[in-house]
Amino acid sequence: MDVPLWLALLVVGYLGIKLTRPPAWLIAVLLLGGYLIADSALAPVVNTAIK
Repeated sequence: MDVPLWLALLVVGYLGIKLTRPPAWLIAVLLLGGYLIADSALAPVVNTAIK
């Protein structure tokens, strides 16, 4: 079964928010931080750490 990445992330994010109830500022910091790191010089370091 092939599930699009955006759909999987949407479902996991929704369930994570509903189950753990993190503060809104934490969600914003994680999303913004991930976006900024993905477009920076740290992206290759993060990529190798994840793999």
